[in-house]
Amino acid sequence: MSQPILYSFRRCPYAMRARMAIYLANISCELREISLKNKPQAMLEISPKGTVPVLQLPNAVIEESMQIVHWAFLQNSKSIYLLHDEEIQYAKSMIELFDSQFKFHLDRYKYHQRYNSEFKHHRVECDKILHQLDANVSKSIWFFSDRISLLDIAILPFIRQFKIANPEYFFNQSYQNIIKLLESFENSEIFESVMQKYDLWRPQGSSKPVLFPS
Repeated sequence: MSQPILYSFRRCPYAMRARMAIYLANISCELREISLKNKPQAMLEISPKGTVPVLQLPNAVIEESMQIVHWAFLQNSKSIYLLHDEEIQYAKSMIELFDSQFKFHLDRYKYHQRYNSEFKHHRVECDKILHQLDANVSKSIWFFSDRISLLDIAILPFIRQFKIANPEYFFNQSYQNIIKLLESFENSEIFESVMQKYDLWRPQGSSKPVLFPS
């Protein structure tokens, strides 16, 4: 294996994190777009948990999105805003909040029929977190500054999922800093680059390797 292999699913917010970090770190990899309903055996053999993203390196396999993000920026962090001590602690707490509480309520809001849940309750809980976050968004392009940071990469894909569940509702809320931040993200070159559509990966011999970024 000459370069990293990233198993990904375009719309998955966790996979978006990984692709954003790899893109910003200027790392070239082979991207394998998969179907979550028909996961390739090659991925399951190296990562039996069966979720994306999965990054296969020559001597290791990284199975968690934030671990892939941190690995990417250990290789090259020149394109991101480097956080100061207080910002590091704030970002860490927010990422933990999004990965636990926000994601829990987001799933039960967006997929309330699957969970047989009261979607309005879970929407309110997501709103509380977004209001809390809104008070700390800077007046710059991204959360802390005019350069994207670890926090932007980690949480914006999930805020986008919340918006997609009901755009009319989202854009009528009072957390205007969050709305502006998401709009900046969705209009950015980074977003356009990591959200390109790719054909599903087929086992070796039936499809040519796809390089990412393309």
